[in-house]
Amino acid sequence: MDRPSLTPEIALTPTTVADGEDLATLRVHAMQQSLERIGRFDPVRARERFLSGFDPAQTFVIEADGQRVGFVVLRRDPQGLHLDHLYLHPSAQNRGIGGTVLARLCRQADEEGASIRLGALKQSDSNRFYQRHGFELTHEGEFDLYYLRRPGGR
Repeated sequence: MDRPSLTPEIALTPTTVADGEDLATLRVHAMQQSLERIGRFDPVRARERFLSGFDPAQTFVIEADGQRVGFVVLRRDPQGLHLDHLYLHPSAQNRGIGGTVLARLCRQADEEGASIRLGALKQSDSNRFYQRHGFELTHEGEFDLYYLRRPGGR
């Protein structure tokens, strides 16, 4: 007898300009707990900050078993790749979805021989997540910690 898979089927699908508002709302839900922890939760600011830089060409919706659960923004720049956003709705967190998506992005970077840079909010659980996936702390700013994963990292 086959056992059902505990890991959902993950797909990354392209976005359009029309997705911006929904993704901004998802970002607010995903960040709320971390921002409240440091006393900086402002849903209007969080929405505006995302929408001001939203580029559908670099943004992909994360679907788990056909349901929209998050999104990822991966930008190319002269230094390699910049993971600008990786957000999952709180109901989709801690299910292996983020790790699956990040592993795909790391494989892509390795195939290209590219590094991946990112920033994560201080005191966010995402810091442990990125470190577990081979990202090394390079420096810190007032509110964020900055990481780098070199090609073939870990």
